[in-house]
Amino acid sequence: MRAAADEFTERGYEAASLRAVARRAGVDSALVHHYFDDKADLFAATLEAPLRPDRVLDIVLGAPREAVGETLVRYLLTQLEDERAAGRMVLILRTALGSGAGTRMLREFLTREVFTRLASLAHTDDADLRADLAASQIAGLLMTRYALKLEPIATATPDELARRVGPVIQWHLFGDLDGRAGPGE
Repeated sequence: MRAAADEFTERGYEAASLRAVARRAGVDSALVHHYFDDKADLFAATLEAPLRPDRVLDIVLGAPREAVGETLVRYLLTQLEDERAAGRMVLILRTALGSGAGTRMLREFLTREVFTRLASLAHTDDADLRADLAASQIAGLLMTRYALKLEPIATATPDELARRVGPVIQWHLFGDLDGRAGPGE
């Protein structure tokens, strides 16, 4: 894990490889592959992330397209109901807001494993912007609920927040900008 953390810190998420981590740790790369399915898996383990954003998408994308926003919000908040998981997420968010290698690693990981996949759903010229706007809503919600503990958001149920924030996420991803109709239409 130390070798992985050093490799990601020095080279960033994009440039790091499982083979390079194995070389740094002085082990055969097959050993690293035995314990970690892929680079995203190793990176998440290095961060001790309470959930894997790329795997969250697998679950969320299994929902009907018209329910992606609400499903995403509900799933994230339900997974973070555990106090330890929420605390770990706050630490990760603070790392992302800082500067340096940690910020770069998180940005590269989220861009490659999450935002690019979300953007592909929109099938529009502005897919990347749509994905980033949806991500900004999620990041803001997580910061407000878990880091700032702003009431009543901090104690609202995941279902209530999914009902209110989900349509905003949905609109950012799939909304008709020509008609200018927003969430709730």
